[in-house]
Amino acid sequence: MDLYAQPHRRYNPLTGEWVLVSPHRALRPWQGQVEPDQSAGPPAYDPGCYLCPGNGRAGGLRNPDYTSTYVFDNDFAALLPPAAGPVPVGLNTPLFRAEPEAGLCRVVCFSPRHDLTLPQLPLAAVRAVIHTWAEQSDELGRLPFVNYVQVFENKGAAMGCSNPHPHSQIWAGEHLPNEPAKELAAQRAYRSTHGRCLLCDYLEAEEREAVRVVAANAHFVAVVPFGAVWPFEILLAGRRHLGSLAELRGEEVDALAGLLQQVLTRYDNLFSTSFPYSMGFHQAPTDGGDHSGWHLHLHAYPPLLRSATVKKFMVGYELLAMPQRDLSAETAAQRLRETSDRHYLSGS
Repeated sequence: MDLYAQPHRRYNPLTGEWVLVSPHRALRPWQGQVEPDQSAGPPAYDPGCYLCPGNGRAGGLRNPDYTSTYVFDNDFAALLPPAAGPVPVGLNTPLFRAEPEAGLCRVVCFSPRHDLTLPQLPLAAVRAVIHTWAEQSDELGRLPFVNYVQVFENKGAAMGCSNPHPHSQIWAGEHLPNEPAKELAAQRAYRSTHGRCLLCDYLEAEEREAVRVVAANAHFVAVVPFGAVWPFEILLAGRRHLGSLAELRGEEVDALAGLLQQVLTRYDNLFSTSFPYSMGFHQAPTDGGDHSGWHLHLHAYPPLLRSATVKKFMVGYELLAMPQRDLSAETAAQRLRETSDRHYLSGS
């Protein structure tokens, strides 16, 4: 079977789901929606931004004059801490089920700079961000009502980001969300069947084939996964088996910062634009169970397909049947590998 020319479907061992790949469709003309040109860069400080240092936030509080990462409870949180008193009663019938969900939502501003995204920050600042993610994951994961901590970033208006000041979010809730639940089941099943870690084996196999590896260093590997859904999707995972950001060693924080910045720089350079994406870490649950088979990893899901103005849409067949992609994972990885890791706005 010619994976570069013939329609076929690919299996994602982390989710147990399939994606339809149609590489021959990549040549079709595009007359659909394009994104507006956003080449004009933002200022270093925006007096109207509710995330910049010293400014008032939408919820009425004022930010301190912070100089590094800055963390605060989300003013419009999707989850709220457990209420005092009796737990609200839910629904539990065969057709209608609902139950309370408590939690905390926090915002992590990467730096005081309104205009510098992760690939543009000094490497030391990226390390500070990763340290903050690790500290927050550990702190939130220790709360008695928190059983899963999700660290994520939505970058760009195309991904629904409501404020352009570079920041991420952390949502910590009582229950294991859908996507990590699929991955937990897959990793447990693989370990039970093969006696080994799914992602440890997967990274070794990807490095042997080499065609989908985008970048790697002594501690981490970034690939366009074989079963990728989004055009330039990335899976980034460590060579050492560990379950959470809080378990990272000092040299691993440095290596993660370097490789993550390298991958995100290649994103920006691909179409000479501030590349939008949703990105986040999948960590082991914090419910006290045995999750020794869980392997910490990061997913990056960027929507851009053909240029800075053409994005991938999940519609029609994708919503009603299964995900579908035109650009093969191998071609996407090759394009990212061949893209410079020196940011196009660096001036050198």
